[in-house]
Amino acid sequence: MTQPPNQPPPGGFGAPQDPRDPQDPQDPRDPRQGGAPQPPGQPPQPQPGYGYPQTPPAQPGYGYPQTPPAQPGQAGPYGQPQQPGPYGQTQQPGPYGQPQQPGPYGQPQQPGPYGSQPQYGYQQPPTQPQFPAGPGAPGTPPGGGNGKRNKLIVVVAAAVAALLVAGGVTYAVVGGDDEGGKKSEAKNKDPKPSTSASAPVNPGTGDGDGHEGKEDLNEGRRSGEAKVLWYKEAPQVPGSGGDAPGMWVHGDVVVKAAYKQLLAYNVESGKTAWKAIEFPQKICAATRTATDDGRIVVAYKEGTKSDAKCNQLQVVNLKNGAKGWGKPVKEEGLFDFALKSHLVIVGDVLMVGRDQSGTALRMSDGKKLYVANKKAEGTCFPSGFVGGKQLIMALSCGASTPNAHDELQQLDPETGRALWTKKFPKGWRIGKIFSVSPTIVYLSNEDKKQFNITVLKENSDETRSEVVTKDSFAPECDTSVLSRELGGCLGVAVDDKHLYLPTSEKSGANDVVALSLATGKETWRAKSPMDETMLPMKVENGEVIAYVTPSYDAGGRVVSIATSGSHKPKTLLQHPKGTSRIESGFYSKDVDYVDGRFYISTTSIMRSSGQAKLMLAYGK
Repeated sequence: MTQPPNQPPPGGFGAPQDPRDPQDPQDPRDPRQGGAPQPPGQPPQPQPGYGYPQTPPAQPGYGYPQTPPAQPGQAGPYGQPQQPGPYGQTQQPGPYGQPQQPGPYGQPQQPGPYGSQPQYGYQQPPTQPQFPAGPGAPGTPPGGGNGKRNKLIVVVAAAVAALLVAGGVTYAVVGGDDEGGKKSEAKNKDPKPSTSASAPVNPGTGDGDGHEGKEDLNEGRRSGEAKVLWYKEAPQVPGSGGDAPGMWVHGDVVVKAAYKQLLAYNVESGKTAWKAIEFPQKICAATRTATDDGRIVVAYKEGTKSDAKCNQLQVVNLKNGAKGWGKPVKEEGLFDFALKSHLVIVGDVLMVGRDQSGTALRMSDGKKLYVANKKAEGTCFPSGFVGGKQLIMALSCGASTPNAHDELQQLDPETGRALWTKKFPKGWRIGKIFSVSPTIVYLSNEDKKQFNITVLKENSDETRSEVVTKDSFAPECDTSVLSRELGGCLGVAVDDKHLYLPTSEKSGANDVVALSLATGKETWRAKSPMDETMLPMKVENGEVIAYVTPSYDAGGRVVSIATSGSHKPKTLLQHPKGTSRIESGFYSKDVDYVDGRFYISTTSIMRSSGQAKLMLAYGK
């Protein structure tokens, strides 16, 4: 489906990588970050350390980025040459038959709708990350080509990349060091700030109101441009960095996790809504959604060491910051690891997903309900969960055996009983779940160099349709193997009739394509109103709400696209040019548009000699 660039961008902690600005204090090439400046037109070089392999493996395992070269003049579905179908027969574009290119070491690989895909099971390190050449390619520094912000193709992160900070410098942390990285920090101590580099405006910290006597971000705002409601800086973090998962808008409060804090702001003024919650250790996971009454769950580390488990849970009320129950969740079984956990909510049930297991707890009181564990005497292990209207579990079966395959199940969230099981043909691996209801799954096949997007019938394992298109797509997804997150892609929206995906363009405006759930074929498309990428966020009142990313000299915008009639994007918010540089600096991000306000926040905080960005809000 995707025609990949010559090489993917480097994998961070499962987060998309953007081109960096050498003048930005968060830029890994800035000498203030401990890295040497890169000459114009050259890609930033990854710093060796924990998470960057030094030698290629003899045989890569599931879930790692391969780097197939782009082949000009290719024909066939998704811009790829025609290949035999999944069972050896030659077929037309569609069912399990989107051809792809071979990866390094001679093994076949599957470029998908957003680059290399995560595969679950035992892992091997990837090859050393490399960068494509030429303007417009991921990893190319700004200034080449037309100067626009380069688009992202998400790649799979290394299994050992849990300590890499998306969009930042790698700081080596040796097992046994504390979170400050005492041994590492001695080797990666920041040099004095460069006098020639200029920092972006810093109108406040995450603890204040964002306007503590600093520069007015609305100064010079043009007619028709949205107003900057407020801007927050991130808390300082140690050399190993910190996570900032989740962003929740609830009534007149927006809540953001940041390193060891949960921060709450008034949506209009940015004033502190309730006292920040301080956690004893690093936040390592959080639910993407809240319960109907506004409760979320945050997970934090059990200790300070780099291998500390992500197993301490705390329920928090978004409205007032009141804490609910809190408890640790133990691992279940010999190969059940909790270095990184993933939390999903379905009704009154919280599923705590880990490496090869999951524990279901009741949201109301924290009572353990069941363990989603191995199946068939250990031949199948859970590899990920996704929640919302339904609870979906992916299973990796028969790893390292000739019968290796993946399965998908819908579980009764209260009991864990499987309502249906979808077994995919041998060699087909589950990459991402684009939607839970209806269930839409992305699959890939290394051996056949093919990939597939399958739509299932409601509450059934039966196939409704399979996507057939010549486009390549590039939603931004967290594909970190350790995150165990099957969902959570920015740039994917679904209603009862269509799947909406952004096309991938090397330069210029892209399209949002509406794909019929009934037939898998394109129904209509809309072109971005700017020379930048347009990413669908959600569908509301018969309109697709999309975010158009900024460039370094033009602000982004929020648009609506009618799902019937004319599909020309209509601007809802035009972000000011004056803050385009700040907005462009959110490399790993969450976005949302609620009640006429747009919010953008980081999902990962790097150690910086300056002040890192946390959150920015626009309104009318």
